[in-house]
Amino acid sequence: MEFLTDYAGFLLKLVSVALVIGVLLAMVANGKRKSQPGSLSVTKLNENYDSMKEDLDRQLLDKKTLKNQLKEKKKQEKLDKKANKKAAKDTQEVPKKRLYVLDFDGDIKASAVASMREEITAILSVATAKDEVVVRLESGGGMVHSYGLAASQLQRIREAQIPLTICVDKVAASGGYMMACVADKIIAAPFAILGSIGVVAQVPNVHRLLDKSLIDVELHTAGKYKRTLTMLGKNTDEGREKFKQDLEDTHGLFKSFVSEQRPQLVIDDIATGDTWYGREALENKLVDQVMTSDAYLVAQYKDSEVVQVSYKQPKGMAERLGLSVFSAFEQKAVTWLGKLTQSRGF
Repeated sequence: MEFLTDYAGFLLKLVSVALVIGVLLAMVANGKRKSQPGSLSVTKLNENYDSMKEDLDRQLLDKKTLKNQLKEKKKQEKLDKKANKKAAKDTQEVPKKRLYVLDFDGDIKASAVASMREEITAILSVATAKDEVVVRLESGGGMVHSYGLAASQLQRIREAQIPLTICVDKVAASGGYMMACVADKIIAAPFAILGSIGVVAQVPNVHRLLDKSLIDVELHTAGKYKRTLTMLGKNTDEGREKFKQDLEDTHGLFKSFVSEQRPQLVIDDIATGDTWYGREALENKLVDQVMTSDAYLVAQYKDSEVVQVSYKQPKGMAERLGLSVFSAFEQKAVTWLGKLTQSRGF
């Protein structure tokens, strides 16, 4: 038993040393990889669509019909190739329109903007005015400054004179709609939720609980309005009024921004914090067309080269160590805390 106890103690020390060495190596690797860029991937959606159609034909059509169909397809491809070759000799060949597809799935911090800014930078380096950028946007809103940055990234596309289309299949509310309104054209699914042009803030206060427990909280500031409402201290009527005024000022900026992007809106009628489904949003001029993003993209396959662009951020140390569960828990905790204490959020 004494031998087993000593051996167990030795193994425990060995595992502890190995863990410390592993963490140190990961920290060194993390420092080296900070300067390394992420990876950009491009998927040709036309080819994916054609491949799925061919697979379905093979499963559903009989051999004779499939053979005739493939024969006709090859014949048509030869004729098209011959016609394009002849047209290229007579006139300068006009490149096919390219449609770039981005996905933005927004959380309260608009974390996806870190990848979207890289995707937009890459697209702007090659896109022309005859191309188009389509953003499939899903967001219920979040922090003011985060969604302000996200909307500014989309404005880069407009400033480059490249058509921008936003497709909303589920929700683009509050900060999400702030992003959507930048587009030349907004397309929404029939039951997508849009609007919520308002500002909300909440701050829990446990001062009375602490007071009962004889716990004092001291807060020292330099500047009259450095802190208006707090979680732990006693809030004043003056602080509350200043906090409310800040919300009104932010709401005014929000309304002004939306009005500039979509002058056709009667802003005072729709900037009430209310939301509308797709068809109602069309009636209120919040969107320009009711259609799913899938239907819109499928309609472009024939005349455009449709490519999906995605930028993947470098993995953090926790992910490289395989601590995906811890990372997920940390992200959920931050999101929950943000919702609990959010200040001036869309």
